Amino acid sequence: MTSSQAAPAAVKILIAGGFGVGKTTLVGAVSEVAPLRTEEYLTKASIGVDDLAGVGQKDTTTVALDFGRISVSSELVVYLFGTPGQERFWFMWNDLVNGALGGVVIADTRRLDTSFASIDFFESRDIPFVVAINCFHGHNTRSTDEIRAALDLDPHVPLLIGDVRDRPFGRDVLLALVDHLMSLPVAAG
Repeated sequence: MTSSQAAPAAVKILIAGGFGVGKTTLVGAVSEVAPLRTEEYLTKASIGVDDLAGVGQKDTTTVALDFGRISVSSELVVYLFGTPGQERFWFMWNDLVNGALGGVVIADTRRLDTSFASIDFFESRDIPFVVAINCFHGHNTRSTDEIRAALDLDPHVPLLIGDVRDRPFGRDVLLALVDHLMSLPVAAG
């Protein structure tokens, strides 16, 4: 880049959700660079502190953040920040959200209750978000209407169902967020 070239505009998106819902996986699936991950092995310290019910054989957890990047063009770069899902790390979300244009809440239909805190987080800060239902191995026993009702989602909040391991699904989730952001009225300034 020469001194006459402007740096690309940056857009920040926060990826949130409960423990073990697929945040790290989504960032890794769509990032054009090797994602930064802060995974550590679970230890005995998690016993009685972290809710490990329904997460199967999971033996690691994000202890800080995930980071990925997507260059949309020479003028626009999207930065993805994944939050840690365990309650004891939620204090970090307040710093991670600074400057974010929007968010993605990833939910697991087997443990929808783990996504309530993420939805409340974005709603309480008036940050637009979409919900991505991660169907582990194609497992989903609920309809879109049932999920929307269970999460008490406003009708205008986009809801997508798929597998976050699939790059095309991850792309669709991010495009749904962009469409959602563009559909919102612009605040007078």
